[in-house]
Amino acid sequence: MGGCVSTSSSSCSSRSNGEKVSPECLGINMFGRKRTRRTFSDHAIALHHLSSIPNRIFTNGKSRTSCIFTQQGRKGINQDAMIVWEDFMAEDVTFCGVFDGHGPHGHLVARKVRDALPLKLLQSFESKGNGSDTYQDPQAEVVDLDKDQMVADKVDTQWKEAFLQSYKAMDKELRSQPNLDCFCSGSTAITLVKQGSNLYMGYIGDSRAILASKDGSDSMVAVQLTVDLKPDLPKEAERIKQCKGRVFALQDEPEVHRVWLPFDNAPGLAMARAFGDFCVKEYGVISVPEFSHRVLTERDKFIVLASDGVWDVLSNEEVVDIVSSAPTRSSAARILVDSAAREWKIKYPTSKMDDCAVVCLFLDGKMDLESDNEEDQCISSAALQGNAAESDDGHYSEPSLQRNTTVRSAEENDGYKRVVVEAEANQETVVTDDQEWSGLEGVTRVNSLVQLPRFSDERQGP
Repeated sequence: MGGCVSTSSSSCSSRSNGEKVSPECLGINMFGRKRTRRTFSDHAIALHHLSSIPNRIFTNGKSRTSCIFTQQGRKGINQDAMIVWEDFMAEDVTFCGVFDGHGPHGHLVARKVRDALPLKLLQSFESKGNGSDTYQDPQAEVVDLDKDQMVADKVDTQWKEAFLQSYKAMDKELRSQPNLDCFCSGSTAITLVKQGSNLYMGYIGDSRAILASKDGSDSMVAVQLTVDLKPDLPKEAERIKQCKGRVFALQDEPEVHRVWLPFDNAPGLAMARAFGDFCVKEYGVISVPEFSHRVLTERDKFIVLASDGVWDVLSNEEVVDIVSSAPTRSSAARILVDSAAREWKIKYPTSKMDDCAVVCLFLDGKMDLESDNEEDQCISSAALQGNAAESDDGHYSEPSLQRNTTVRSAEENDGYKRVVVEAEANQETVVTDDQEWSGLEGVTRVNSLVQLPRFSDERQGP
């Protein structure tokens, strides 16, 4: 599994014969090397050869420092995507990401973002400077603390701008795609770059990342690294309302606030930020990522990125306990998904399980020494239960399914015709300046997007 893993590289002349190609062949330069201007054709070539890049995995499997696993839910095509890319731009740099699609073409959006966003992030980072004056060898001795702090601040700023610029470019590219309809389809994104002991993160939507760390008593604790960007967060709701969008929950799912058009009960998006979803981009839904930087310590053990199908049924602490108690590190992601599947059956027996995607990144850089045969047996028991199979070129061979993941069928949608539009006064939430909001408490066990008419005959009054 994880058939895209390779530790070897070859010359650029191997592009045409199907052999592995090195990152340099794709225009991906290491720190300190002279950069060349990338053209659109270069970008197309890079996307075409993504599956041949060494140390990049995007299907169920493991790498030197991580394991990843996804399992289709009970709603249709698996719309989750994930990636781990080691030696991302240098030997000590790793890129990780989880993408949760929604809407009729959400699975295509998630895969497109998975493939294109890392390249855009590289390009954006390099455009901010050639890197030779900003990258610091983690083993190098620091002589001038003031100078070192200035360099660290510069790198922090450089990564922040790179995340902002690449996310903007990604959404712009999705809008211009002629063969991919993103009007009512989109994807979340939670991405991180681990560079030495520095962790840089950018994210939109309601997927989540946590850090497992040991406290003073040597007990493992969970530290949430991201915020679930849902429409009911006061800051998000205020922005949407200022843009004439509406935020309210349906009567029969009062715990799930959604984004609606000003005069139509559509699309009912259950997140405040996403790629795509251009039907509501003018009404407050944005693709601008939240950015954060964290310096890792020896007490930090591993990071878990997962789509909301996991967090809907498992707490941060439960996830840390499951991963840390896994019999082997390479099986941790699979065991976590299996645990989430069991919890779905127990907690919500009448609901359809959501897709689940997990990335477990172990910060000490070590994995188990187990044979490939054992790992294949470990994963094959649950890896492709209804999953779409992805070929070496990065494309899926879709299974025969009646409908996709996040759009309700006509029968299910009958119960949602009783839409109650609450008064704006009832929507307002009084928040004190010192009140904290993290989006942790709500449990979302329904679809991200409600299938409703794009334009209804009845208009709501102001």
